[in-house]
Amino acid sequence: MRILKEENIEDIALGAAVLGTGGGGDPYVGKLMAREAIRQYGPVELYTLDELDDDDLIVPAAGMGAPVVLIEKLPAGDDMINAFQALGKYMGKEPRGTMSIEAGGLNSVMPIYVAARLGIPMVDCDGMGRAFPEIQMTTFTPKGITASPFAMADERGNTVLMDTIDNKWVETFARSIVVNMGAEGMIALYAATVKQLKEASIYGTITFAEEIGKTVRTARVSEENPVDAVRKIVNGFLVFRGKIGDVDRRVEGGWNKGTAKMDGIDQFEGQSLQLDFQNEHLAVQVDGEFVATVPDLIAVLDSETGEPITTEALRYGMRVAVIAFPCAPQWREPDALKLAHPRYFGYDVEYVPVEERFG
Repeated sequence: MRILKEENIEDIALGAAVLGTGGGGDPYVGKLMAREAIRQYGPVELYTLDELDDDDLIVPAAGMGAPVVLIEKLPAGDDMINAFQALGKYMGKEPRGTMSIEAGGLNSVMPIYVAARLGIPMVDCDGMGRAFPEIQMTTFTPKGITASPFAMADERGNTVLMDTIDNKWVETFARSIVVNMGAEGMIALYAATVKQLKEASIYGTITFAEEIGKTVRTARVSEENPVDAVRKIVNGFLVFRGKIGDVDRRVEGGWNKGTAKMDGIDQFEGQSLQLDFQNEHLAVQVDGEFVATVPDLIAVLDSETGEPITTEALRYGMRVAVIAFPCAPQWREPDALKLAHPRYFGYDVEYVPVEERFG
């Protein structure tokens, strides 16, 4: 167990935004909320799964919707607490702690906010090792852990509870509800025991995010190349350096969907890149050829600072570096790969691990 204080939040949020592959919500918003909660209620205990009892109930806390909406419609704070407490009440068992359901800017630090406000610990694991746009896309689903009972709350005080036949139905119903909530809602889901999480979760996500954040910060101070520093710590590959020439982005069905196009610079001069996203970066094509796809991670970084750029922040004229790196091994197991295969998102291409493309 270790203690998370204010000074830890910056690195965690920064690193989580790299792992979030463009999604998971604005890290700045989550960072401010987590800092304020720690200032008001005290630091948060971060536990490993081995430090808890197998029958302890852990409930992930997260935000859902189109991240671009967060630019103008900030979480209220109480909405997240309402969702979390409603789920515990429905289950008739007090949650022992909380955790991230995914690695993403907002969704990696939102559980810190919940833990601080409620005086409960956070667990150092998650259900993706990255961020994905749909609820059933977790390493929990192939292991039989259900996303329901599911709770969602908004800033007006509305709370919705549902129990469905499978995790895909949670996504279907929740997506309709979040649209009616204004394309953003706070959720509690995938309640599981520590024993279940030991079998299904991805360990050490928060610690890894913090290590990535420290790497970026250290590289900036020492005037090293922060993009190269990130690439090395995640065992990734440089896919492209370029200038964004066009961004076609829209809010559709409760997601940010769209495409960004870039013209190559430096060693990529004369080449062009197309990046497709649905909250998260899904696929990269260079000169019409796929070079990286889900479930591997694709990150867009500011070419000078190494700052990860979320899908809602992509803008014309930005000079960026695109890196790709391997997903957690769990995603390459057949049952899990079905959930996040490129074909699921409509790409007529087989999944090829990124290290096979660039290694």
